[in-house]
Amino acid sequence: MGLKLGDTAPNFTADTTEGNIDFHEWLGDGWGVLMSHPADFTPVCTTEIGATARLKDEFDKRGAKAIVVSVDSVEDHKKWAKDIEATQGVGLNLPLVGDTDRTVSELYDMIHPNQGDTSTVRSVFVIDPNKKIRMTLTYPKSAGRNFNEILRVIDSLQLTDNHKVTTPADWQAGDDVIISPALSDDDAKDLFPEGWNELTPYLRMVKQPK
Repeated sequence: MGLKLGDTAPNFTADTTEGNIDFHEWLGDGWGVLMSHPADFTPVCTTEIGATARLKDEFDKRGAKAIVVSVDSVEDHKKWAKDIEATQGVGLNLPLVGDTDRTVSELYDMIHPNQGDTSTVRSVFVIDPNKKIRMTLTYPKSAGRNFNEILRVIDSLQLTDNHKVTTPADWQAGDDVIISPALSDDDAKDLFPEGWNELTPYLRMVKQPK
């Protein structure tokens, strides 16, 4: 059975392009985004690493760090980094894990099923400061990830962890949110004294808390 939301993210030690790390120590008390890519020197993966590198400031704003796993070696990662910088216009600024023995890939069930090879799929795990898995996504090899969506989910998780709200479909930071259905109207008045827009008794829209 694979990892589920709320499970503790398994710890591991691994060699990376930034040296040997203990995953939980590397995460520290911040948020983490653990991703896998199928292989070095491949087109979609090159654009994905570039996209992640360009968003480093956005991850930093959220107290989050990204790390990427593949079954290629650290030596290959470092050679590939030159292609990433040349084609994507940004240098490598996140660790790439060398997982040639597939220890991490198997720990997180990242190996592509029914494809006749041992490369990883495009998995994403968002991990909170308590080392709990809060979101998972799995993309096929042919489809590059939407990294703005990953940031959006982190925004939602950080907001809803601190306020009694949930976020609606297609929500973006700053949009109206939903008052938690578990909150009575009387309790909601204390938290949202400016009121809300009640579409139904269970769908109460309110301005996003600051």
